[in-house]
Amino acid sequence: MKLSEFKFDLPENLVAQHPAKNRDESRLMVLHRDSGKIEHRVFKDIIEYFDEGDVFVLNDTKVFPARLYGNKEKTGAKIEVFLLRELNREIHLWDVLVDPARKIRVGNKLYFGESDMVAEVIDNTTSRGRTIKFLFDGSDEEFYKALHDLGETPLPREIITRDADAQDKERYQTIYAAHTGAVAAPSAGLHFTREVMKRLEIKGVDTAAVTLHVGLGTFRPVDVEDLTKHKMDSENFIVPQEAATIVNKALDAKKQVCSVGTTTMRALESSVSAHARLKANQGWTDRFIFPPYEFKIATSLLTNFHTPESTLMMMASAFAGHEFLIEAYQTAIKEKYKFFSYGDAMLIL
Repeated sequence: MKLSEFKFDLPENLVAQHPAKNRDESRLMVLHRDSGKIEHRVFKDIIEYFDEGDVFVLNDTKVFPARLYGNKEKTGAKIEVFLLRELNREIHLWDVLVDPARKIRVGNKLYFGESDMVAEVIDNTTSRGRTIKFLFDGSDEEFYKALHDLGETPLPREIITRDADAQDKERYQTIYAAHTGAVAAPSAGLHFTREVMKRLEIKGVDTAAVTLHVGLGTFRPVDVEDLTKHKMDSENFIVPQEAATIVNKALDAKKQVCSVGTTTMRALESSVSAHARLKANQGWTDRFIFPPYEFKIATSLLTNFHTPESTLMMMASAFAGHEFLIEAYQTAIKEKYKFFSYGDAMLIL
């Protein structure tokens, strides 16, 4: 397919700038692929669509406060440092993005507020990318606490145009987040509350956790018309044996396996056995899913409403069927659903 087939006009006022007052009271659009029916519900109603033995597969990655502000040595110029990934834990070596990049060269030092945190630029990686080494005297625990105290919740600036606040530290995080490593939240999971999880448990619906540390590549624009020429950034993932066992038991019993989010789906589709079952796996994946695509594991997908021409929308299109998804998006705009990370949810059955 072509990039232009995923273009649509999204009114700015439909891009959610804040989360819903209550996580599970976001709106939920339900797409039935077998009948073409579209339903309008509230997220907490999701329980009605699943039965005993069905499985929700969750991405339990945890967002860390990846956006820091420092000052350049000598000039005092204010520099934004966006942490991408830790390269070496022992010497605190990180890949980062810096802004404004033109002011930052190899050998420069950055100071962060009144803290003892100092970073030295070691190498250039891309136009805005740098490798930096934090010069910090203290334990690992003290280092990560300092990063957490200095850092700001990394709301995607291209979409959410306000500054992060105290509420975002809680709300831009799933309630089941466990393994730190993401610079963006797996947004489909943001709608779950402990009450919804408990009601699913009482109904006999299982959960299985995988981990995929969401990177900024999730939001990187596709700049080629021919989608086969687009390359995704690699993201680190883990599919534990426990999750594989739970999912395969459901598949063998012909039960539903619902992928909670596109990030979960990437981990699942990167861990398929020769017998079309989920296998324990870990590593890096750059899997790019767009139509046409034959999904091997998940039988349903929970996702948010995504921005035009995004890789997230392309995966949803591959799962729902392109024409059906476009119809659903047109309906969502007409019905004023909210889009993107803090927006409403879509369940594709």
